[in-house]
This record gives sequence, structure tokens and C-alpha cells, in this order.
Amino acid sequence: MDCALFITCLTDTLAPQVGRATVEILERQGVRVAFPHEQTCCGQMHFNSGYVREARRLARRFVDVFGSYEAVVAPSGSCVAHVRAHLADLSGDVRGLDERTWELTEFLVDRGGIQDVGSRFRGRVTYHPTCHSLRGLRLGEQPLSLLRATGADVVELPEAEECCGFGGTFAVKNAGVSAAMLDAKLDHVLATGADVVCACDSSCLLHIGGGLRRRGAAVRALHLAEVLAP
Repeated sequence: MDCALFITCLTDTLAPQVGRATVEILERQGVRVAFPHEQTCCGQMHFNSGYVREARRLARRFVDVFGSYEAVVAPSGSCVAHVRAHLADLSGDVRGLDERTWELTEFLVDRGGIQDVGSRFRGRVTYHPTCHSLRGLRLGEQPLSLLRATGADVVELPEAEECCGFGGTFAVKNAGVSAAMLDAKLDHVLATGADVVCACDSSCLLHIGGGLRRRGAAVRALHLAEVLAP
């Protein structure tokens, strides 16, 4: 299989280790990974903030950059959900990219038929299904099946489907509500006794990880790719 890596803005600037882990996982499965250097933002944060004109320009650029690839893979349920839901309307010429852009775990499981990436992880892990991956992409067992195959002690997160409170600019514009939602999420994470909380979106993990550090908790917040890469 071939694919192009859509690194996403947040991964590129704040979590480059997630991008490296993603490439390592894909290449281990025999996937040839291309990295188009011309890529920029998909326009999600512009669109969500009401900057539709700017979002259209970025959507057209996304199509121009990735349009020739048979598959595009991103370690972000959030950005993939935006591409699926809005790229066609924003760009006017999607070239089938809305159907050829995949979140990492669904690319591995649904397209590749891969249930075990050959990694091993020791420790207790709990999984937070982020809002966009859960509600936008309808990710269900794909991340969990890959996680269980590592041999990790996977423990269920109480009220897992509740939002962590990040929501992009929501955390800035509604800081009090966001902080309260985060506190509830942290309580549930700590109740599991997990060593690691993982998810498919680095943005939510930055929010959760920051809260854990402020509490002095030893729980690490890791992207699922970081768990699957070793």
C-alpha cells in the first residue's frame, strides 16, 4: 500500500514525535509513506472560527497537494473528520479525497485489515475516545483492537464518551466550563489506576496531559501512535 502522510498543524508544531511514530508504524506494515512538503493546514480551525474564505483557500490547497495520492493518512481524528465533512463544500473539487483520507487506526484496520502492528507495550492503559473520532468518524473498536494486541492491560475509562473540555477555541472562549469538564475527565482517568491515557488526537491529549501535570499525577498522556510504535 502507498499513502501520503498529512502531518497536521498541531502534530508538526507541538507533537512531532507522534508524526515519527505514525511513519514507523506504517512502514513496519509495508506501507510506502510519502510526505508532501507543500502541505499546510486543512483549514479546520479557520472554518470552526467562522473564517470561511480562508478555510476555502486552505481546502483547495489541500486538494492540490494531496489529490494525486491513493490514500492520505493523518494521526488526527479531528482533522480527518473536517476533511470528510467539509472539504467537498469548501473546495468545490474534492477529487474523492473525502473518501481517501483516513485516520491512522481506521486505515490500518479497515483498509489494511491489520489487527496487530507487531508492537508490545507493558503497563496499564486507558483509552479516551475523542469527540471527533467518536462522533465524526464513528471510530469504535479500531483503536482498542490495536491497543489490546500490544499486550497492554487495557482498562475501561469511566464515562469515556464525555468530552474532555478542549474543543479547540472552546477551551479559550469558555475557560471555566472547559476546566470543569477537564476536572471530571481527570477524575475518571485517575480512577482507572492507569499508567497511560491515550487517544487519537494530540490536541485533546495536550489538554488532558496539562491537567495531569498540574495535579502532580504520574499518568502519561500519549497518542495511540506512541503506544503502538515501540
